[in-house]
Amino acid sequence: MLSAGSIAWIGAVFLAAGFVKGVVGMGLPTVAMGLLAVTMPPAEAAALLLIPSLVTNLWQLFTGPAFGGLCRRLWTMMAGIMLGTVAGAGVLTGAHAGAASVGLGAALVLYAILGLFKLSFTTPARHEALMSPLVGVATGLVTGATGVFVIPAVPYLQSLRLEKEDLIQALGLSFTVSTAALAIGLFRTGALASPTAQLTGSILALLPALAGMFIGQALRQAMGVETFRKVFLVGLLTLGVYLVLEALR
Repeated sequence: MLSAGSIAWIGAVFLAAGFVKGVVGMGLPTVAMGLLAVTMPPAEAAALLLIPSLVTNLWQLFTGPAFGGLCRRLWTMMAGIMLGTVAGAGVLTGAHAGAASVGLGAALVLYAILGLFKLSFTTPARHEALMSPLVGVATGLVTGATGVFVIPAVPYLQSLRLEKEDLIQALGLSFTVSTAALAIGLFRTGALASPTAQLTGSILALLPALAGMFIGQALRQAMGVETFRKVFLVGLLTLGVYLVLEALR
C-alpha cells in the first residue's frame, strides 16, 4: 500500500514528465523513469509508466499527417524494437535491478550529451534497409533493460531528416511500439506481480501526466524551447550520473 507521500511524489513526477512532453514533444518516459527509479525498483517504475506513455504517444502518433507512409517505411525498425524489448525485459526484474539502474543512468547521460553537443548524423536512404532493424533491436534491448525508449531510436530518426511533423509522428510510433513491447515483456517475466493494482496505479498516473502535457503545450509559445531544452538535458545528465553512482556504491 503506497503512503500519501509516495502518491504525492508519483503525481508530481508524472506532472513534470507530462509538462516536458508538452513543451518539447518527448521525454515523458525518460523523466518519469529517471525520477521514479530514485525511490523504487525500475520494474515498478516501468509498470507505472505504461498507461501514461501509451495514451500520450497514441495521441502524438495519430495527430500527424503520414501514419501509413511511416509505418511502411519503419516497420522493420518497429519489429526490431518489439523483439529487443521483450528479450531484454528480464533485466528490469529481480537481482538485475541494480544493473538496470546503471543502464538507465548511462542511457540518460548518453542522451543528454548527444543533445547538449548537438551531435547528429545523416543516414543515407540506401542504408535504411540495414540500419532500421539494427537500430530497432538495439532500442528494444535498451528499453527492456532500462524502461527508456530514446537510445538509439531518437538520434536515428533525427538522422533520417524527416519533416518536422513527420519526425514528431515517427517518434510517437516508436514510443507507442516500445510501450506495448515493454508491457508484454514485463508480463512475460512476471514483473507485473499484481497486474490489477499496478495498472490501476498507472491509470491514475495518467491524470497528472495529461495535466502536465496540456500545461506544457500552453506554455510552449511563451518560453524559449531551446533554453528549456538545455535545462532539461542538463537535468537528465545530472540525474543519470546520480543513478549510476548510487547503483555502483
